[in-house]
Amino acid sequence: MGRKYMETQYHTHALSPNQCTSKVRQTIHAPLHLVWSVVRQFDNPQSYKRFVRSCDMRSGHGGAGSMRELTVVSGLPAGRSTERLDRLDDDLHVMVCSIIGGDHKLVNYKSIITLHEDDEGERGGGGACGTVVIESYVVDIPADSCEEDTCLFADTIIGCNLKSLAKIAEKMCFDELHF
Repeated sequence: MGRKYMETQYHTHALSPNQCTSKVRQTIHAPLHLVWSVVRQFDNPQSYKRFVRSCDMRSGHGGAGSMRELTVVSGLPAGRSTERLDRLDDDLHVMVCSIIGGDHKLVNYKSIITLHEDDEGERGGGGACGTVVIESYVVDIPADSCEEDTCLFADTIIGCNLKSLAKIAEKMCFDELHF
C-alpha cells in the first residue's frame, strides 16, 4: 500500500459537531523499522514523548486493548491521562490510541500514527532514504475554547513529540552505523 492510500485510509476523519481534526508529519533520517521500534512501545511513551513523566500499565502487555495511565510533566494543563491502545499493526505500521480519561480537556481524543518509507524523496534525492511519520487526531472542542486554539494546542504537543522522536531515532541510526 502506498503512502497516499494509507494517508487517505487512516488520516481522514469523520467529525461530529463541535470536533476538530488535524495532521502533523515529520520526516526522520532513519529506517522505518528502527523508528517503528520506538513508536510501537505503548508501555514506554516517555522514551520520546518529553511531556510524559511516567507510564503505568493498567491492563494488557502493550497490544491492542491495553490501557495505560500517564503522568504528565508539570507546567501542562493536566496531571494525568488514561489511554487505550485500540490498534497496533506491525505489518502496516499503524498505531491507534484513544484518551479515555484524565484531568484535562481532551475529550473524545483519538490519534492515529502511521509510518511510511520516504520513497517519494521528501528529504530530496528520491529513493527510500528515511521514514515519514504522520499523526492525526480527532477531538472535541472544549466549551471554553475554539477550533483554532484546540488544534494549535494538540499540534504543538504532537509536533514536539515527533521532533523528539526524530532526534532519538536519528541518533540510534547513527550509533548503529558507527558501532
